[in-house]
Amino acid sequence: MTQFPRSIVHTSRWRPRRWLPILAAFATIMVAAPSADAATRRRAAGTYDGTWNVVFATTRGGCRSGYSVPFTVIGSRVSSAGGGRVSGSVNRAGAVAVRVSVGASRANGGGRLAGTSGAGTWRGIITGDRCSGTWQATRS
Repeated sequence: MTQFPRSIVHTSRWRPRRWLPILAAFATIMVAAPSADAATRRRAAGTYDGTWNVVFATTRGGCRSGYSVPFTVIGSRVSSAGGGRVSGSVNRAGAVAVRVSVGASRANGGGRLAGTSGAGTWRGIITGDRCSGTWQATRS
């Protein structure tokens, strides 16, 4: 064990009472912050939850308009609700990025969800044709 000179031991004074308010404040912040953050995440995660029906309109290319693909949002994850493969994500602000495939047709899209509706753009190869357009979504 290291021995300190007697003068250092007696002259340096650690005063725990001075540190108590600082330690108490720090402990309060550390305990309260995770709970508030968890509540925010829970609230944000359910904002867009549900089944969404997406209708695609073609604005460029020879693809037929009016295709409809349902998808499900749970938390920040987008997945298929039937009618093809759907994968993607949605953030707290409603920005969505999705990849859809039905048979040999594939498309990528992006846009925004808000409340019970959403809109955006897409592009892909549908039955061999390169196409792009817009999409509209409604939550059921």
